[in-house]
Amino acid sequence: MSFDRKKIILTSLIITPLLLLVFSFSKNDAKKLDPLPSWTEGAAKTAIIDFVQSVSEEGSESYVPPEKRIATFDNDGTLWTEHPMYVQLFFAMDRVKALAPKHP
Repeated sequence: MSFDRKKIILTSLIITPLLLLVFSFSKNDAKKLDPLPSWTEGAAKTAIIDFVQSVSEEGSESYVPPEKRIATFDNDGTLWTEHPMYVQLFFAMDRVKALAPKHP
């Protein structure tokens, strides 16, 4: 049995990109099906997905137009109002300012 080196190289050059294309589509399709693929299934994930769908679906009672939507995200993607400092730090600083004149 003899191998034609040119045919093997040509075949691999054609097949490899096709395989990569097929696998990239399957990954993208899976991401489209699950908007939060890294989240564990549960009540929190379901509630977030349901909320986003209800406020972004035109005709829904709770629809919010895009120009009225606001979201605050922390560096790790969680929802917080801690930009640029934690809420607790702001509270502590305000308390120091309020109590300092009474306790020189």
